[in-house]
Amino acid sequence: MTDITNALANKPVVEAIQYLLEQYPGAVAFSTSFGQEDQVIADIIWRNHLPVRVFTLDTGRLFQETYDVMDVTLARYKQPIEVFYPETAAVEKLVTEKGPNSFYESVENRKQCCGVRKVVPLNRALEGVKVWITGLRAEQSENRHDMQTLEWDEQRHLYKYNPLIHWGYDEVLAYLSQHNVPYNKLHDKGFISIGCAPCTRAIEPGEHPRAGRWWWEQSQKECGLHG
Repeated sequence: MTDITNALANKPVVEAIQYLLEQYPGAVAFSTSFGQEDQVIADIIWRNHLPVRVFTLDTGRLFQETYDVMDVTLARYKQPIEVFYPETAAVEKLVTEKGPNSFYESVENRKQCCGVRKVVPLNRALEGVKVWITGLRAEQSENRHDMQTLEWDEQRHLYKYNPLIHWGYDEVLAYLSQHNVPYNKLHDKGFISIGCAPCTRAIEPGEHPRAGRWWWEQSQKECGLHG
C-alpha cells in the first residue's frame, strides 16, 4: 500500500492511471453513474486512450436524464460501457414482500433496496478487479472528508483510486466546460448528487450537496457502495 501510494504521490491523474494499469494490467475498472465527476474521469480515460474497463449500474429506477447522458456519452466517445443490473429474483422478492416504495419507511428498508439494486451488482462488476476508480470528492459528504487518493477496500480486497478526491466543485465544472464534456441536464435544475429517481431531489441554495439524496432521513447519506 505504502509503495503504491508513494508512487502515485503528485502524479497527474493520467500518469497515475497509467501507472496503475502497468501494475495491474486488465484489472483496472472505473464505475460511472454519469454524474459530473464521473464524466470528468470518463473524458480523461477516453481522451488519453487509457485501457480502463468502464461500467455502470442500472438500478431500474434511474432518471430518464441519466439514460440520456449515457446515450450522448456513448455517441460522443464511441467506447463501450458495461451495464450491470440487479438480480431479477432479488428485486421481485423485495417488491413483492415490501412494495415498490419501502425505502421511505425506514433507513433499514432503504439500505436493503440499495443493497439489492446497487451493492450486489457492484460486487459482481468488481469481480477480478484490482483497482477500482471512483469519482468521489472529499467535499461531497462528511464521511468522505478524510478519504485519501488511494485506499484499500478491505471488504472487496482491492485498491480504490479516487483521482478527484481533493478537487473542488468549481474545478469539476471548469473541466466540463473546457472540454465540452456532456453532462446530466438535471445538474442545471439544482440536482448536484444524482441517484435513483425516487430517492433524489434538487437542493436549495446553501444546502449541502448530499441533502437531495434520501432527503427524508437522517443518516450518513450513503448506500453501501462507499461506506
